[in-house]
Amino acid sequence: MSNHTTKVEITMPQFAESLVSATIGKWLKKPGDRVEQYEPICEVLTDKVNAELPSTVEGVLKEIIVEEGQTVDVGVVIAYVEVASSEAASNTSVGGHPAEAEASTGNAPELTGDQSMRHRYSPAVQQLAGEHGVDLNQVVGTGLGGRITRKDVQQYIENGQPKAAVAAVAASVPSTAASAASTAPVNAGNATSVRHSGLHLSATPKIPQIEVEKQQSVSNNEYFIDVTPLRNTIARNMRQSVTEIPHAWTMIEVDVTNLVLLRNKHKDEFMRREGINLTYLAFLLKAVVNAIKDYPIINSVWAVDKIIVKKDINISLAVGTEDSVITPVIKKADTLNIAGLAREADRLAKLTRSGQLKLDDLQSGTFTINNTGSFGSILSYPIINYPQAAILTFESIVKRPVVINDMIAVRSMTNLCLSLDHRILDGVICGRFLQRVKEHMESYDIDTKLY
Repeated sequence: MSNHTTKVEITMPQFAESLVSATIGKWLKKPGDRVEQYEPICEVLTDKVNAELPSTVEGVLKEIIVEEGQTVDVGVVIAYVEVASSEAASNTSVGGHPAEAEASTGNAPELTGDQSMRHRYSPAVQQLAGEHGVDLNQVVGTGLGGRITRKDVQQYIENGQPKAAVAAVAASVPSTAASAASTAPVNAGNATSVRHSGLHLSATPKIPQIEVEKQQSVSNNEYFIDVTPLRNTIARNMRQSVTEIPHAWTMIEVDVTNLVLLRNKHKDEFMRREGINLTYLAFLLKAVVNAIKDYPIINSVWAVDKIIVKKDINISLAVGTEDSVITPVIKKADTLNIAGLAREADRLAKLTRSGQLKLDDLQSGTFTINNTGSFGSILSYPIINYPQAAILTFESIVKRPVVINDMIAVRSMTNLCLSLDHRILDGVICGRFLQRVKEHMESYDIDTKLY
């Protein structure tokens, strides 16, 4: 290998077609550090997603151009990585081209039309191409401005990717699933006696580590907390939601006594079989998905002169981390059974808390569920996950005296709270939707199948 080196540009990629800028949240590498291919080099914050930006070249981080907290446009150079010349000739930089050398296009396909975005590869596209040994110069992009999408790469692979290239890359690039499994936190299982009622308590929440700015104060009765870029993004999104969306709120009470019996029957066997806790959240997810099928307007967004109803039911889950709330997405939740929903919820929660979520895990959500009951809450008024039409909170399951057939009985009860976009949804449709969720939740019995 030649000893000559080349500086390769790292540019801000376009994470989604509607995004024109992004903020550097935190640099994970400093100048002089060795950077492996696909290794995250910084955290990037946008209005839609917060994710780590991987490098597609192996080398040494030479120079950081954009500092933490700075917002820059898509395509702007944020850093330089120094690589061996031979490697630079066979790789494309993150979101752009080598600063001093262009990769050879080989037998690239003939392209027509606007190709201005062709070389703006997203991290997801780069990683998929690397895992399968795909030369992106050989892929025709169908996105805006000729941009190559994940679907384009997948189609290229399905249409006859050379197996030798795949084998070579498979030998050198570790499996993402294996990597996630090796670093994911181990579930404590029976190490805690706290009653699990949902997603948040499937792992012990970490205590936030708050950085305090030291102040020279006479009274010493106050201190400042620095607002992180991630917290600033959350604040901006919440402000946008409450400013643009006319929120309304409704709640329904649900008797989940039979559900408690059902879960108690299966939880030990489920843990032995799947290795994860069987939480009540999985049953709620199934009930909500079935109700959305009956009332698809719930699964929509406001588009000024139109209401866009989404065909795919993609459920966003609010997962608490050390210093924020992230909403990873269960894609096509209507195709999963109760066990499948439990596995997906557990997988996304662990990836969120270990900081291993991919961009694809955060995109395309159509309806949000937040399991506030895991903290003991019995009523809440959630802010809608913009631009969705509604958000549902699953409150704590508690035993209460209930009148049944003019007699008092002790039943396990919970509240479901719904915040709705009153531009799209009204009380009648939301009331019926909640009634349908209630019907599904109360229809669970000891014979309900998980698979």
